[in-house]
Amino acid sequence: MLTVAWVLMVALALVYALLTGNTEALTRGAFDGASQAVTLCIAMAGALALWSGVMAVMRASGISRGIARLLAPLLGLLFSSARRDKEAMEHISTNVSANLLGLGNAATPAGVAAAKRLQQINGGGTVACKDLATFLVINTASIQLIPATVGGMRAGMGAASPFDILLPVWVTSLLAVTVAVGLIKTFQFVKG
Repeated sequence: MLTVAWVLMVALALVYALLTGNTEALTRGAFDGASQAVTLCIAMAGALALWSGVMAVMRASGISRGIARLLAPLLGLLFSSARRDKEAMEHISTNVSANLLGLGNAATPAGVAAAKRLQQINGGGTVACKDLATFLVINTASIQLIPATVGGMRAGMGAASPFDILLPVWVTSLLAVTVAVGLIKTFQFVKG
């Protein structure tokens, strides 16, 4: 569906440019957009490499295990079936830590490992267990203390103060997680 939308937008732009005689502007805009996309990708690749390295150092130095211990009481309340499984809780806390730092891409490997482990604890199968559903909701609505990816994008696009968005990010991500966890727990309680 998304492919169809993109093809339609490009086709409409081409037809409009031909009908109005603005093919030169269309061509210039396409090349400018491509150049900006490459510049942004290079900036984002650097930020991703930096923060992925930070996550690797955190894991190797034991910081992620320390964060796991700090988050254990809260995560234990949220993940009742997995709270005694050290491997699952470490993957979950690593994912949550990366999301707290705003490192969605760096959080992905730990998120995939956590999802697999949660499903193993549940006995496998093709239906998501309660803990997996809760994890997916928390992961999707993640709280970000440092929105590194967004800050990197803003810096790459030339923002004078790329992190002046901190307060709105904190408020919206906290509200999103609170509402999401409240809803998933309510649905799980009602369903039994």
